[in-house]
Amino acid sequence: MKVQGYLEDEVDKMDNRPIGIMDSGLGGLSVVRVVQRELPNESIVFVGDEGHFPYGTKSQSVVRQLVLKIGQFLQSQPVKLMIIACNTATAAALPTVQQQLTIPVIGVINPGAKAAIDSDVQRIGVIATESTTKDGAYVRELQKLNPSVKVISKATQPLVAIVEHGKTGTPEAQETVNEQLTIFDEQPVDALILGCTHFPFLTNEIKQKMGPNVKLIDPALETVNQAKKLLTKNQLLSDQPASYQLYSTGDRKDLISGADKWLAGHYDSCNSLQLEGDN
Repeated sequence: MKVQGYLEDEVDKMDNRPIGIMDSGLGGLSVVRVVQRELPNESIVFVGDEGHFPYGTKSQSVVRQLVLKIGQFLQSQPVKLMIIACNTATAAALPTVQQQLTIPVIGVINPGAKAAIDSDVQRIGVIATESTTKDGAYVRELQKLNPSVKVISKATQPLVAIVEHGKTGTPEAQETVNEQLTIFDEQPVDALILGCTHFPFLTNEIKQKMGPNVKLIDPALETVNQAKKLLTKNQLLSDQPASYQLYSTGDRKDLISGADKWLAGHYDSCNSLQLEGDN
């Protein structure tokens, strides 16, 4: 595996380079906040590709090119690890980006699927964007890990807009969640994978709809746990105070608003970024 090969060749006792994290918009901040909590010495360079939002309705080839451009930017910083904090981008681009970049790259689908299987349930729901759902990436990964598991997938694209527009915690958010998750009234599940990094910001609304007996799986948390194990095993952890640099390819004010809300303003800078080929 490329990640393992890279790390075997370049093991060091300590590595103070930042972790690079990207998403199609604000959802990846759910991964950033987990890194801040679980890996407090790790610096972060985050790119929110709001200039090309949403990814969930784009073709996989378009998404693949966007993720690769962002990966090349992150590699130039330089970062020591890239996290694709977007399920749609992971499904479309992970193998390509792992092959094209010289840094290790991890996505959010395998960690989320593995956590669901490890919860030892037989009926697993997955909510995700249109693209991730159509691709079937979670179904493939879950059934690869446990062929007997029953998976019910539902594209819930409107939930992404609720988060991007800052409407979490509102009656509109609850109404939208209730409407989008009605499939699970007829097809109940034991665990539900939040298959888009925007969705953890709607945890309260989703819990209200699904009830206390359904385990919610947050791939953001599971992905950071995987990154933590990888960095610890290979002695790549930082021992310096962390810094957090944010970049937006769209309206910087939107990312600032999201970071003020979900990171409690815990970041150092937020700048605009123009990808190669953009006007």
